[in-house]
Amino acid sequence: MMVFAIILVSSCALIAGALWGIYRPPSARVEGFVVAMAGGALIVSAIAELLEPAAQSTGLWGLLFVFGLGATVFTAIDTWIEKTVGEESGGGLLAAIVLDGIPENLALGVVLITAEPATVLALAGSIFLSNLPEAAGGARAMAENGFSKLKTLGLWSATAAILSLAAIAGNLLLSPIQQSPLALIQSFAAGAVIASLATEVFPKAYREDNQLAGVAVALGVAIAFTLHQIGG
Repeated sequence: MMVFAIILVSSCALIAGALWGIYRPPSARVEGFVVAMAGGALIVSAIAELLEPAAQSTGLWGLLFVFGLGATVFTAIDTWIEKTVGEESGGGLLAAIVLDGIPENLALGVVLITAEPATVLALAGSIFLSNLPEAAGGARAMAENGFSKLKTLGLWSATAAILSLAAIAGNLLLSPIQQSPLALIQSFAAGAVIASLATEVFPKAYREDNQLAGVAVALGVAIAFTLHQIGG
């Protein structure tokens, strides 16, 4: 039951964010601050909930290779989206969130296999904080580009469903496999998350709220670190 509750909470952030962006768009500074805070939390989650557990089950060099591969694959896909769709359109941001969110939610499903509740809460909370303002900004951009409110909400709801399925798949399909392959999947997901922070989250946060972006990142790190310490 906890599995589905956590997945529901993290995925519903997309729908809540879309409603926020459609009916009461956040200011650029508020959006930037929340995005930066989420990015700080995801740094801790990627290391503490993905890389550290993976290091206990596989060799360091293999882990680092797959970690780098995850970052490279995400960067290649993100670059393709930017060149072919254009992320400022809203639709491009939607596609980026799907591609970013799939490894994130696979990772969430994997973490749910063995992690303590506070550890799961840290990763789920980080994903929630990340998805909420991104969906708000994307929905706002789509509305500005002529999408109807109903179509915009429908697209973001479908995205939430896809990412929920990814988390469920991560939890149900990956739980029976050996620890070493599972560790490599965790490493790949961590690389994709870190690459998304460098190319998407932090640049956006700085553009929108450069004066407080650093403070927001530190706050996100502090929140996630605290949850991790409690869970540990």
